[in-house]
Amino acid sequence: MSKPRVLYWFRTDLPFYPVWCWDPHYVYRARVGPNRFQFLLDCQNDLSASLAKLNKKQKLHVVREGAQTILPKLFKAWKITHLVFEKDVDAYARDRDDSVIESAQKAGVELIVRHGRTLWDSDDVVKQNRGKPTMSITQLQQAGQHLGEIARPLSAPKSIPDPGKLSLDDVQQDKPPQDPDFNHGFRNHPDKGYDSLAGPKGDFAVPTLGELGMEATTPHRGGETRALEELARLCKDEAYVATFQKPSTAPTAFNPRSTTVLSPHLHFGSLSVREFYWRVEDICKRRKDASAPPASLNGQLFFRDMYFAAQAALGYHMAQTYGNTSIKFVPWHLPSRIDKSNHLITGTYDVDNKDGEQWYRRWKWGRTGFPWIDAIMRQLRQEGWIHHLARHAVACFLTRGGCYVDWERGAEVFEEFLIDHETACNSGNWQWLSCTAFESKYYRVYSPISFPQKTDKEGAYVRHYVPELKNFDKKYIYEPWKAPIADQKKWGCLVRGDGGYGQGEDAMKGDLPEEEGKQVYPKPMFDFGERRNICQAGMHEAYQIKLMGADKEVMEGTWRKRFDDAAEGPTEGSKGPPGAMVEDDDGTGELDAHERVEGHGKKHQRSESGGKGQGKLDGHMEKKAKK
Repeated sequence: MSKPRVLYWFRTDLPFYPVWCWDPHYVYRARVGPNRFQFLLDCQNDLSASLAKLNKKQKLHVVREGAQTILPKLFKAWKITHLVFEKDVDAYARDRDDSVIESAQKAGVELIVRHGRTLWDSDDVVKQNRGKPTMSITQLQQAGQHLGEIARPLSAPKSIPDPGKLSLDDVQQDKPPQDPDFNHGFRNHPDKGYDSLAGPKGDFAVPTLGELGMEATTPHRGGETRALEELARLCKDEAYVATFQKPSTAPTAFNPRSTTVLSPHLHFGSLSVREFYWRVEDICKRRKDASAPPASLNGQLFFRDMYFAAQAALGYHMAQTYGNTSIKFVPWHLPSRIDKSNHLITGTYDVDNKDGEQWYRRWKWGRTGFPWIDAIMRQLRQEGWIHHLARHAVACFLTRGGCYVDWERGAEVFEEFLIDHETACNSGNWQWLSCTAFESKYYRVYSPISFPQKTDKEGAYVRHYVPELKNFDKKYIYEPWKAPIADQKKWGCLVRGDGGYGQGEDAMKGDLPEEEGKQVYPKPMFDFGERRNICQAGMHEAYQIKLMGADKEVMEGTWRKRFDDAAEGPTEGSKGPPGAMVEDDDGTGELDAHERVEGHGKKHQRSESGGKGQGKLDGHMEKKAKK
């Protein structure tokens, strides 16, 4: 009998055997910026080096093709008998894995699938929650009690077998189409990652950022070696670990930061979530002063599990309002376009309001005129990570606390820039902060002026990330528009203009041109108090009407008859297209596929990538609405 030939398929999990499928879905169809790619490549290179230490003939073998098509070919070419991989409840991943499982079964390959991304198996949590998404920590903890104690992690292997012959001579590559490429705006040249199946040298090398046509700016680097070193350093301070309370940490602390910044490692699997849990739990058990969930360190893992279990129940609808049974419907500005064939969002949106489009663009690029908000958004873009309370502040500001822009627009920006992005957590947090799900206290709003002063009266954080304001007196650091013109000139920065919005998006990405030999910082884009009141009135009306994302009126577009025509958002009339999409001039609700925002007003469609919407995720996988 021949020896078993086991293929360990890596994704965002980094345990111990050697194939990674370089999935074109994440390269082109998901929003992934250079900082997150850099972190992933760090993890892959570190894993490859660790495999080589266990066996000098081993390494991480990266094949440049989607798993749905390449793995069936490898089963045959490499005579694979077993396929081992980690379970993933992300909606796209479920479809991908179902395709791979079907191919493996047809090929007679034995499957070994284990959960590991979360503390408990998310599907088991949903079963314990009566088949419903977990919408609170209490529901998650109650389900966990029935599932038993969280398993301790296994020790790393001491050795691994040789890889065997890994020839691709008889394997034909299926090269993916690059259009639409949701990440083309980050590239300085077209992606070259799929020029050959085993990489440019045919040695299964980890791709480079250069092949992707990208350049990273993040100081945060990936890899299990770094993660374990950081965890060990963290655990030396037992008092910090045991008494940690997330709400008490400072969002303005940046050197050093007030939290662990280990979330990117948890996402990519360079740090086992159960390793983290038990290292922390063992410390807490030894101390009488230990904090408890949900504020504690391990409480943060419970929030993560809660969102993953909600996603396991909701599927693709976890990332959108339309068709989501667990989310309140609010008629935000800049609503998502809906694919009527599958009831899923397309990656494009309608511009129903010219101010809303300007506010969104200025928010994204840190040009709002509110220094606290701009500092956060610039840190996010430069580094790929921001404190959780900073995330709260900018999410509240974009949605119910200022702009009244659809939370899905903000989630897309976070998807681009965050290095710790996970669809479940990102969507869940945006729903929480927009008070459409998980949280309902919409009247609690983060002030962009008073909130940061709780931890940073001097404005050190703003001075660091908005350096044009570094010389401003602390009296004006959060309200620079109030500084006398003479002082603005003395401090080297004039407060004027719209942050470059009128000159286009490229102007907002870089430094604004000087005026009168001085730097320029924009005026606030609106009166915060006035906008807060407008948003609160809109939220109050939506809460009174009590529509959910999957209600018939929302699905059919007849919800408008329930809202005042003068209410905030695209509420005019009594009927429109599905969701909150706006009608075009002929009243059909269908927009010209080539129409873009060049002027302003209701009848325009916008794509973050300039592509034609998500539609098919790649040539071999189509999004399916979960029934």
